[in-house]
Amino acid sequence: MKFFTMFWEYRDYFFTGVQYTLLLAAIGVICGFILGLVVALVRMSPLKIVRFIGHAWVEFLRGTPMMVQLLIIHYGFSQLFGVNFTPIQSGAITLSINSSAYLAEIFRAGIQGVDRGQGEAARSLGMSQGMSLRFIIIPQAIKSVLPAIGNEFITIIKESSIVSIIGVTELIFQSGSVVGITYNGMTPYLIVAVIYFILTFTLSRVLGVFERKLKASDNC
Repeated sequence: MKFFTMFWEYRDYFFTGVQYTLLLAAIGVICGFILGLVVALVRMSPLKIVRFIGHAWVEFLRGTPMMVQLLIIHYGFSQLFGVNFTPIQSGAITLSINSSAYLAEIFRAGIQGVDRGQGEAARSLGMSQGMSLRFIIIPQAIKSVLPAIGNEFITIIKESSIVSIIGVTELIFQSGSVVGITYNGMTPYLIVAVIYFILTFTLSRVLGVFERKLKASDNC
């Protein structure tokens, strides 16, 4: 009873937290999608130095904690370059570039998984390599990795909680505010845990239905 009472009494805090959490996750995946696709193509470049840049991008972002990346962007850039981001901007940038490193590997695997014969057939019809990538290879690769992109969205929803340390009013920050008001260190976090579960479970079910429909359409 106390759980539901507190949720309803402080529902505005939690709803605000959900809005910022979903906003950050959406920005992270959309921008990470675009940047990750670019990085994937960079990693497959015939030029060694270009491939090295893409490899370094992926390995650095995957090999360092997201918290460190967030602190560098929010505080380090301000001190070194005089670039001042708002907390929401810093959070969105961090989630986007971090997501791009993982999505780049997903895209690279998807592109490499497309039958090479299709690219050769496209070029035999007069298409350049860029055109065959744009119109033949990449659309098929994206379609094959859509479930993995959905899983990355679920991951970003959970990892967005880290931006609370710089003052973004997402779920964890809002639950901390409720704890400060009520002096209850358990129930607000239980509420947030349930909200995260509902968000991720619902999304995973939706993605499961979408994936089955996608497979059914491929079999037709």
